[in-house]
Amino acid sequence: MFETFKTHFLLDAGPSPIGPLSDASLRPEAAKLFAEFGGCSFNGGLYRVVRVSSLDTWAARVGYAFPEFKGRIACFGYDWLGRAFATDEKRLEGGKPGVVMFEPGTGEALKIPANIETFHDGELVNFGEAVLAIDFFQRWQKLARTKLEYDQCAGYKKPLFLGGVDDVGNLEPSDIDVYWHISGQLILKAKGLPVGTPIRISRP
Repeated sequence: MFETFKTHFLLDAGPSPIGPLSDASLRPEAAKLFAEFGGCSFNGGLYRVVRVSSLDTWAARVGYAFPEFKGRIACFGYDWLGRAFATDEKRLEGGKPGVVMFEPGTGEALKIPANIETFHDGELVNFGEAVLAIDFFQRWQKLARTKLEYDQCAGYKKPLFLGGVDDVGNLEPSDIDVYWHISGQLILKAKGLPVGTPIRISRP
């Protein structure tokens, strides 16, 4: 499990594997992922695995912005754009919870035809460009010339669902918690509103 993933995704400098987990609330495949890679970053910050200690925080972040998924998802990873990857207990892929990608920049939740194992050994390896926007990441790196820290992402200055342009010039380094907090408010307030409606938000 995750052997193919390891051959294509290089580990950035970070924490050492924490070893076997005894948390009964975790499914075996999730426990193995966190035991090997929890809190780790790959390919220069392209993709990251959530720290076990942050599971509840991520569940709250995503559940706030996407309340229809609250209480049924378990986040396990996120990418350089701050998009969260989680398993959904109400949808099965190969007999295991299916993966959903939550996009704070577009306000969308996209189903991925994979479970946590096939996502890492299949989707990320074979469809990395589609899942992680690798070319976009490389273009932004050349422009920004900065390295994202573990708790940062390249957030949209103006979200796409509010008319923002999907271009590297519309991205800036953002604290992941602040970005999700603001994006969550915008996503909830923008639902059903005409384009151009003014929206007020509060910072954490």
